Amino acid sequence: MGFIKEFKEFAMRGSVIDLAVGVVIGGAFGKIVTSLVEDIIMPPIGFLTGGVDFASFKYVITPADAATDAAEVAIKYGSFINVVIQFLIIAFCIFVVIKGLNSLKKKEEVAPEAPAAPTKEEALLTEIRDILRNK
Repeated sequence: MGFIKEFKEFAMRGSVIDLAVGVVIGGAFGKIVTSLVEDIIMPPIGFLTGGVDFASFKYVITPADAATDAAEVAIKYGSFINVVIQFLIIAFCIFVVIKGLNSLKKKEEVAPEAPAAPTKEEALLTEIRDILRNK
C-alpha cells in the first residue's frame, strides 16, 4: 500500500503535471510547425528552386520491381531536409519565447527595491549622534 501512495504523491507533483502538459502542447505545436513547413514555407522554396519538392529527393539503391513484387529501397534525404527545416523553425520559435520570458524577468529584477531598514546598531548610533548634536 505504501508504494501506491508514494507513486500517487510522485505523479501528482506540480513538476510532473507541468511536464505532461508541456509534452501534450509540444506535440500539438509540432503538428503546427509541420504544417507550416510543408504547406507554407516549402512551396515558395520549391518555386524559387524551379518547382523542386525536397520531399521527393531520394537516392534509389534498388528500384521497385513489379515482377518480383519487391519494394523500392531508397535513401530519402529530401525528407531529412524537411525535418531539419522544421527543427530550425521550432528552435527559432522556442528561442523567441525564451528571450521574451527572460526580458520579462529582467524587468522584474530591475524594479527598485525599498531601502533596507537600518539595523538596531545603526538606529542606536543615529540616536546617540542626535543627542550629542543637541548638547
